[in-house]
Amino acid sequence: MSDHPIIETNRLILRKVTLDDAKDMFSYLSDSEVVKHMGLEPYQTVEDVHGEIEWYQSILEAHTGIRWGITLKSSDTIIGSCGFLNRTQKHFRTEVGFELNREYWGKGIAQEALQAVVIHGFQHMELERIEALIEPDNFPSQKLVENIGFVKEGLLRHYEFTCGKFDDLLIYSLLKEDEIRTLNKL
Repeated sequence: MSDHPIIETNRLILRKVTLDDAKDMFSYLSDSEVVKHMGLEPYQTVEDVHGEIEWYQSILEAHTGIRWGITLKSSDTIIGSCGFLNRTQKHFRTEVGFELNREYWGKGIAQEALQAVVIHGFQHMELERIEALIEPDNFPSQKLVENIGFVKEGLLRHYEFTCGKFDDLLIYSLLKEDEIRTLNKL
């Protein structure tokens, strides 16, 4: 997983993020509505985004994750990201995360990107299980993962400490066999 594949969907190209994308990413990572369920404070400067991009590269190099920038085919502007983190190769599992510029909410873009990333994970990364950890009051993300077949398994109480508080997180999972059944329905 040292290289960074490009994923293409009907409307999107998912590609590697570079420092040249920091300004585009700042437009949504500085939005409190976008980051409020990510355990982050809104970014204050474009330079702050460099740390996020460097993290994307570090998880790729460590083989613990991969993050794709989401772009529309009609533009190379990064409008969000989606990818895997906390990958445990020994157990064939990973966690998925995503965010999208608020300007593009409600248009099916996040679902299209997430579904493509999940399919890539099962077909090319030998994953058996993909998890999504979502704050209980983040109903849009819960609906999104449920729409592509994730199953709610339970509540992880005080699972993370972010922004000066302990957060409960719902845990969802999708197994490779679930994904195959879901694809057959779509």
